[in-house]
Amino acid sequence: MNKPLLLLALIASIFINGCTTVEQTDDALGAKALYKKANTALQNGNYQIAIEHFEKLEITYPFGIYAKQSQLEIAFAYYRFNESESATAAADRYIKLYPRSPDVDYAYYIKGLANFDKTSASFDKLLKSDPAIRDPKTARDSYQSFSELITRFPNSRYSDDALQRMIHLRNYLARHEIHVAHYYLQRKAYIAAANRAKFIIENYMQTPSTAEALSIMATAYEQLEMTDLQQDTMRILELNYPGYQPLFLDENNS
Repeated sequence: MNKPLLLLALIASIFINGCTTVEQTDDALGAKALYKKANTALQNGNYQIAIEHFEKLEITYPFGIYAKQSQLEIAFAYYRFNESESATAAADRYIKLYPRSPDVDYAYYIKGLANFDKTSASFDKLLKSDPAIRDPKTARDSYQSFSELITRFPNSRYSDDALQRMIHLRNYLARHEIHVAHYYLQRKAYIAAANRAKFIIENYMQTPSTAEALSIMATAYEQLEMTDLQQDTMRILELNYPGYQPLFLDENNS
């Protein structure tokens, strides 16, 4: 290649690289401005507006630090906007795309929070009913997310709160099983009631439902005329929970 052609190629290369740098700078400035708008809306509690800005940022500027951060922030925005399914989906997407991010523990935390709040929905409070009667899927999902957070990131700043919520969820899940066992008792399905109560004792020991599970088990054994098992169960109940008044022992004798 002669010198004039070499010079032209060099100039063209500089021009192309210069344009690319300018475009990248413009993109960064645009992404930064849009992220700032979204974050301001988020801080002000304007969650719907924040979601719209974050979504626009992801579509318009899909690469870079602002797009990455927006994917995490939008999960929180959806959570605060009471869109639990969208919050969970956004958190899952972040975990999948950035499994080694230093902020991925927060994505697990948001997943847990979204399902935790859904577990105790305001609808149940309005009905003044025990929410544990409902399908416990969201409670299990929440428990699983918090459990993953604590297992993977024991030193996370969210771990202590997650642990406290897990205790609440464990009590909730045990109470759900009590409702199921009681349902079986009412329908005289005594074997099913005993098995359900046994499941509670084996899987939710030291929850407030343990004593009640023992009383249900004793009732079922009594109705099945399994005297030895009924007496053994009552001894365990009286030993561990002295003064406890069984709720269901006489219910099926009336």
